[in-house]
Amino acid sequence: MKNAMIILACLVFSLSKLHAQTGQVSIEQDPKIDKLMDIYKKGVSSSTYFTIQIGFGNYELAENLKAEASDEFPQWRAKIVFDSPTYRVQLGRFKTRLEAEKQYQEVRKKYPGALILRPGTEN
Repeated sequence: MKNAMIILACLVFSLSKLHAQTGQVSIEQDPKIDKLMDIYKKGVSSSTYFTIQIGFGNYELAENLKAEASDEFPQWRAKIVFDSPTYRVQLGRFKTRLEAEKQYQEVRKKYPGALILRPGTEN
């Protein structure tokens, strides 16, 4: 019993002496990296790709559908696109129609109303 009290006292004493460390991190980055990132962003935003629309509706329905699709198909990015007056849920970014068709067959098992959107038809 005496040993347990000594161990407990040591434990309480040692825990009271712990302190969190604080500090500041400074990152120096070559300015060319920012330029390279801008070029990359422009290239990605202007690239054309196919996507699969799995459903649409009001915002709440779209949020639920997006969460479900993210769980069901984690390998592809699910996103919500507002196209007045509805919210559309789209899945994946496929460079070719053939690639989109292959994945479409799998998606359609879960979402029978899914359809492939051509490049330039989404925001």
